[in-house]
Amino acid sequence: MCLATVIKKADGTAVFRNVSRIDVDGDTLIIRDIMGEEKQVEGKILMVDLANSMVEIDCK
Repeated sequence: MCLATVIKKADGTAVFRNVSRIDVDGDTLIIRDIMGEEKQVEGKILMVDLANSMVEIDCK
């Protein structure tokens, strides 16, 4: 299983770790981790690096 870390482009800080799923609903990202915890963030996905399990977002 490949889990990702979601980071903010602005400062490189981690928004969420062990992410198993990201759904996009307009300007809202619904991020879920392996334990089923969910976080909603307003923003957009800028880059997905599958080799390094990283997702970079631009969020408000």
